[in-house]
Amino acid sequence: MPENPGLDIAALSRWLESVVGEAAPDVHVEPVKGGVSNLTYRVRRGDRSFALRCTTAQRNDPTADTMRREITLLEALGASSIPHARLIAKDASGEILGVPMMLSEWIEGFSPRAPLAPGFRGAASAQALAWSLTDALATIGNEDYQRLGLDGFGKPAGFLERQVDRWLVQLERARTRSLDGVDELCSALRDARPQTQRTALIHGDYQFINVMFAPDAPPKLAAVIDWETATIGDPLLDLGWMLAGWQEEGEPPTHASYMDWTDMPSRAAVAERYATATGLDVSGINYYVALALFKLAAIMEGWYFQYVNGRSTLASHGAMKTMVPDMIRRALGFMAAI
Repeated sequence: MPENPGLDIAALSRWLESVVGEAAPDVHVEPVKGGVSNLTYRVRRGDRSFALRCTTAQRNDPTADTMRREITLLEALGASSIPHARLIAKDASGEILGVPMMLSEWIEGFSPRAPLAPGFRGAASAQALAWSLTDALATIGNEDYQRLGLDGFGKPAGFLERQVDRWLVQLERARTRSLDGVDELCSALRDARPQTQRTALIHGDYQFINVMFAPDAPPKLAAVIDWETATIGDPLLDLGWMLAGWQEEGEPPTHASYMDWTDMPSRAAVAERYATATGLDVSGINYYVALALFKLAAIMEGWYFQYVNGRSTLASHGAMKTMVPDMIRRALGFMAAI
């Protein structure tokens, strides 16, 4: 990948020397896949690599708050058992490069996507990938966020009660067409809303593309990444989000078609393993899967809005023409199975 840092390399190099405490060889910066609102770079400095995350705009832009939240979270995770990239240094004010940023350890490995490397194929590997993903999510749900100092990180009171109306407002804001089933789905979600069993840290976008596995087989999850949508709420929504993309044998492709689902355990088996690890009752998990699909539909309809209005030319955004209605139908199917 060609270097395209868009950063003040001299300022970055001086800062690295001050925080890493070593002689400063040449610094090389390569952009890599980032999250929703932040950019990620691989910083090579001699024989060491680091991950640099920074916002896309100036220090007073709202995205700066997302970065500051992620910094707060990674600082807290240092005292947890959650696999993550260790925070090394931060500049929440944006004084060094003009934007808030943070430096963390570089995790060697990969985020699973099809086709997987030969050593990670086959039934045994598929099971190991699934169980590792599930176990790490259970670890997140089991952590005492108050012990980690994350009391003010979210608004857990009324979290589940707010979800339908919050995402309906976002959906309505991006509406360019009539979407069958939305009113029926929202009514069903409101009427069947369960009681939150536990308030916990939730990732917000937990799936295979947001974790890193170690480079060597057998599969071993090395870190959970891209925490920018994390908050405090009902941990079963994280499980529902993960399972919303799960594809069982004989089912049509889901929005998580980036993954090869061959030989993966069933959603029920994953939910049961999570329940065993957390002590949570997952008998109503279909509700959370449906809620996750509704949330995804609202987000993806926003992408389609951008495409229809000429603000995006991405084919993937154009594909939301059929994917969003399919997602609403899937959500209704999960609600019908409650």
